[in-house]
Amino acid sequence: MRSTLCIALVFVAAACRNTTGPKAPAAGNDGGADSTLAAGGSGTTGSGGAAGRGVPDGAGGTAGAGGSSAAGTGGASAPKDAAAGGGAGTTGVGGSSGSGGTSGTAGNGGKGGVAGSGGAAGAAGSGGSGGGSGTGTGGLDAGGASGDAGRDAGSDVALATDSASDVSRDTAMDQASVRADAGSDAIPVPDGYLLAWSDEFEVDGAPNPKNWNFEIGFVRNEELQWYQAKNASVSGGLLVIEARRERVTNPNYSATGADWKTQRQYAEYTSSSMTTSGLHAFTYGRFEMRARINTDKGMWPAFWTVGSTGEWPSGGEIDIMEFYNGNILANVAWGTTTRWVAKWDSSAKAVTSFGDAQWSSKFHVWRMDWDDQNIVLTVDDYQMNTIPLATAVNPDGTAPFKKDQYIIINLAIGGVNGGDPSTTTFPARYEIDYVRVFQKK
Repeated sequence: MRSTLCIALVFVAAACRNTTGPKAPAAGNDGGADSTLAAGGSGTTGSGGAAGRGVPDGAGGTAGAGGSSAAGTGGASAPKDAAAGGGAGTTGVGGSSGSGGTSGTAGNGGKGGVAGSGGAAGAAGSGGSGGGSGTGTGGLDAGGASGDAGRDAGSDVALATDSASDVSRDTAMDQASVRADAGSDAIPVPDGYLLAWSDEFEVDGAPNPKNWNFEIGFVRNEELQWYQAKNASVSGGLLVIEARRERVTNPNYSATGADWKTQRQYAEYTSSSMTTSGLHAFTYGRFEMRARINTDKGMWPAFWTVGSTGEWPSGGEIDIMEFYNGNILANVAWGTTTRWVAKWDSSAKAVTSFGDAQWSSKFHVWRMDWDDQNIVLTVDDYQMNTIPLATAVNPDGTAPFKKDQYIIINLAIGGVNGGDPSTTTFPARYEIDYVRVFQKK
């Protein structure tokens, strides 16, 4: 995705090309940087009630029958934030102690909750008998302790459960990163290479912040979308970047704005652009992505790299994959004698030329093999373009492709090359199975 109208105030390579997003070989584009909750245990007299997060204290019962709390049988564990039974039998929590009174039916005041096997104890439960004799006033009582103390204990356990869940997700991400760093038996490594880095997108939720950061707002090429982080998520082993037709107010709008980024009061579409800038960058190697791209009108998905140093385009750009207007492209760009104007070595292939009517509904593997001699770009082992590094040199003699490049994955909409999305059905998805970087031993 290339550009011509760049903001001259942006000078860093990470912001080049108005920050990120492959540029097509057409002239005239911006090139810029720019509680689990558990059921209460059964007491001597009555059964614990079902748990529920945030349920208010139960009303006190009538005079409670005396008797201390007894071991209760918990229910099954449940996912975070869902009502559930507790685990197996720790001391029954619940039953309100109170001031004296005659014996009678146990009150319904306790919010018990016992630690569940596989599920943490939580706050809230409507029942739970036991406790000392007297009129129940609500509140949890563990073995006859005061209701307030019991409720505090339940809240602490619920908070601990939330914290444990967050720690568990962070741990899973860390373990995934360790597997990538060390190399995994599940990841096939080409002969003569080592796995330098990968993201297999194994942990549901937001993309791993140790691997990715996000571009925000209008970025490059007069594209229609507002980039934001919330359009990217990991689910079921896939990174999904979702383009949506929705209106977002441009906080940078000015009726007298100097460029397209400030002249638009609204964006009518949203999407995400993810980069490894400042986190992971590489010189040479095999870069691989398995993905399914949306080829509808107006869609402009890309998998590309930009130089970590130097402004665009003298820092270099490699479009391992980009698609727009019916074509798959494989491009490389570097500097010219005119600032912000690139020299392009480009190759395009119509999707229809693959001879597969279902091509767009399938996953494909895009790859770059980059060494100190050549850059070779392929899709499903079909060679799209080969660029000798000897020819990809800036006018001042610097060689941008013998230095680090960082990765960008984005789904743009419209703009100078993307086409008109008005007849396209939204949301539109760009689905990535994995991104891997191998380097020679």
